[in-house]
Amino acid sequence: MSAFQAFVVNKTETEFTAGVQTISMDDLPEGDVLVRVHYSSVNYKDGLASIPDGKIVKTYPFVPGIDLAGVVVSSQHPRFREGDEVVATGYEIGVTHFGGYSEYARLHGDWIVPLPKGLTLREAMAIGTAGFTAALSIHRLEEHGLTPERGPVLVTGATGGVGSLAVSMLAKRGYTVEASTGKAAEHDYLRALGAKEVLTREDVTAERIRPLDKQRWAAAVDPVGGRTLATVLSRIRYGGAVAVSGLTGGAEVPTTVHPFILRGVSLLGIDSVYCPMDLRLRIWERLAGDLKPDLERIAQEITLHELPWALERILRGELRGRTVVRLA
Repeated sequence: MSAFQAFVVNKTETEFTAGVQTISMDDLPEGDVLVRVHYSSVNYKDGLASIPDGKIVKTYPFVPGIDLAGVVVSSQHPRFREGDEVVATGYEIGVTHFGGYSEYARLHGDWIVPLPKGLTLREAMAIGTAGFTAALSIHRLEEHGLTPERGPVLVTGATGGVGSLAVSMLAKRGYTVEASTGKAAEHDYLRALGAKEVLTREDVTAERIRPLDKQRWAAAVDPVGGRTLATVLSRIRYGGAVAVSGLTGGAEVPTTVHPFILRGVSLLGIDSVYCPMDLRLRIWERLAGDLKPDLERIAQEITLHELPWALERILRGELRGRTVVRLA
């Protein structure tokens, strides 16, 4: 197919546009694998890419979408051949390289993961970068020594993509999960995912943050950052850890060294963009196995033409769980 549909953002000195357009193969960037995209997903970074001052996209016109899953159409890469089902996240796809909001994508084969057995293409995008980040957070915490016997695990921002998936994964692994959210109407949703206790945003974001507070959680998965992260660090049990992956609560963390030097608490930074391929493959295998979450409760599906609605909502914090974009 020489012409196909894509969600394109464009910015000039006088105008910003975002919408579905017809583009051609000649518009796609360089790469050694051509993929017929079946599904993508909606992430906060995609929302930023869809507005003029989001500071994500550097060159225009551009196709956002940091996640994609589909079938290889043609390949010059030794690891892939026509007909292979594949997943691609990270590596600045949808940021500096055309992303998943397109019926076709041309990528570098070194960025691509074969679809693991046990996952469909749709399930892979219900997981996407958010689920990969949640799984990587849990993996790192378990490498640090976390087990269900160590005590409860907190998940902040629990109705978002990373949070929802982390709650489901942890519960499946047998952990006692405490989930925090600012959305009072979503408590039943979080309990259905496996949370034993649901906390308010105020419960985990102290107005006055103590250097050390009462020890409560063995570990935490935190996509929020800011004052929430500082509060959580002060309440982690001796020898515990926090896996931090986001900054929706702010980039500044008003903490002290006390949790680290008096309780041996560790802060684990989680980066999904440049995660090495050997670890990336291991995490995707876990996502198809022991960490596969309850995707039916978490994911909803939209079309490419419904993207503007979803992108606006994720920027306002109004999307729950994961939103899958169907392109085929």
